[in-house]
Amino acid sequence: MASQTRPLESLDANVQLVVRGDRLLSVPEEIRRAFRPGDSLVYAEAVDELLLIPERERRGVERAVSAALSAFSELRSATAAQVQQFYQGFAARLADDATWAEISRVNAEDVAAARSRGRSTTRLVASERMRQGMIEGLRGWQALGSSRGRVLETVQRSGWAVDLLAAELGVVAFVFEGRPNVLADATGVLTGGNTVVFRIGRDAAQTARCIMQVALQPALLSAGLPEHAVCLLESSEHAAGWALFGDRRLSLAVARGSGRSVALLGSLARQAGVPVSLHGTGGAWLAVSERASEAELERVVLASLDRKVCNTLNVCCLPRAQAGRLLPGFLRGLERAGAARGQSFKLHVAEGAEARALAAPSGSCAALAELFARKIEVQRAEGTFQEAQAEWSDVPSLSREWEWEETPEVSLVFVADLAEAVRLFNAHSPQFIASLLSPDSGEHERFYSEVNAAFVGDDHTRWVDGQVALSRPELGLSNWQHGRLLARGGILTGDGIYTIRTRARRT
Repeated sequence: MASQTRPLESLDANVQLVVRGDRLLSVPEEIRRAFRPGDSLVYAEAVDELLLIPERERRGVERAVSAALSAFSELRSATAAQVQQFYQGFAARLADDATWAEISRVNAEDVAAARSRGRSTTRLVASERMRQGMIEGLRGWQALGSSRGRVLETVQRSGWAVDLLAAELGVVAFVFEGRPNVLADATGVLTGGNTVVFRIGRDAAQTARCIMQVALQPALLSAGLPEHAVCLLESSEHAAGWALFGDRRLSLAVARGSGRSVALLGSLARQAGVPVSLHGTGGAWLAVSERASEAELERVVLASLDRKVCNTLNVCCLPRAQAGRLLPGFLRGLERAGAARGQSFKLHVAEGAEARALAAPSGSCAALAELFARKIEVQRAEGTFQEAQAEWSDVPSLSREWEWEETPEVSLVFVADLAEAVRLFNAHSPQFIASLLSPDSGEHERFYSEVNAAFVGDDHTRWVDGQVALSRPELGLSNWQHGRLLARGGILTGDGIYTIRTRARRT
């Protein structure tokens, strides 16, 4: 007898769901009360949580993905010249002062509203620097041209050949918070013939809609490209992002952000069978050799802390044997980085017997001891706080990414040698960025072979950026927090999103 199903009309008070095949999960009271006919319940295994997706959000996503799929089919007949014309027109509109003035006006309202809610606005402000970065990226895509049909490899056979060619992949979904510039960056998927659907958070929602209306959509239409080649979801609710990443029609889902929200989105995409690119936790680590220069350390620390982004210095490993010599340069770098923002700095020192001895008033790092007694103002997104400039922390807290707003915030740990620095990185970091400051090439080779990092360098950490490193706007950076990536680098760019078609031809 065939089983029969019917839509849920309500949730009983004692209802339980079977999850992972061997567990019973009770429906939280707030979800039970909020549930309405047509809504969906989804279990996110990575965070062990039940989610409620209202019918309104699900329907909105279905419409947007359907429109993007239709545009994907239309885009196959578009020429490379049309795509280049789009980038040129989008960049020209952003460069127009009247257009940017309107974007800036709307963005100021977004920034004020975000600050009133105690939200970080570090990456929300549509500054002149952001404007120029968006324009530069769009012109870069224009110069690069289309990646469709690019021959990746040719295998010659007797009387015939096989070509491997890059081809369009499909609809790409993006979820990101408080970063209006990503709206321009991610249009790079059009170079490969792909289309895109965005969900942007509440903080930057009005700014994104304004960019769509006054610059992006007019550029699409003037180039003769499908109107829905780039779609922005009307809703900025988290449930809209959950519904989007659970849509099986996507070819790729990209989440920019950090922490639990990215893990949740990744879980939903994987459960739906959608390939996913996650950023996860950020924060760079700097290991310092006993042979390193104090002046070089100061320079590298300063260069790695110009603002808070995912590749900002988060943890520094100093050799205990040279702490007295190297620590002053490290502290000067922190002081200069804070002063550049009109602030001081905040330091978290990993506790241990040796660390306490070094930081004692009579120890070799007397300057460090003063920081524990000094009170400073620390500016965070939620307000200004009076705190000790230095605090003790435990080793597991080295895994925490400091999401500072204006006051640079860094963890410091004293290590016996580089081997211990590598062990700490591999155990407590998100396996993202590791840099070694050393004049010894042998140390660099050992460090590279032993550290489990997606990005490894020998200087400041801010080079980990698609535009800086590859001259391509990045769609996202991926660490190895959730495992190594299959057949691609950690910098995801628009021309890196493709499938491969195989074509045989007689020669």
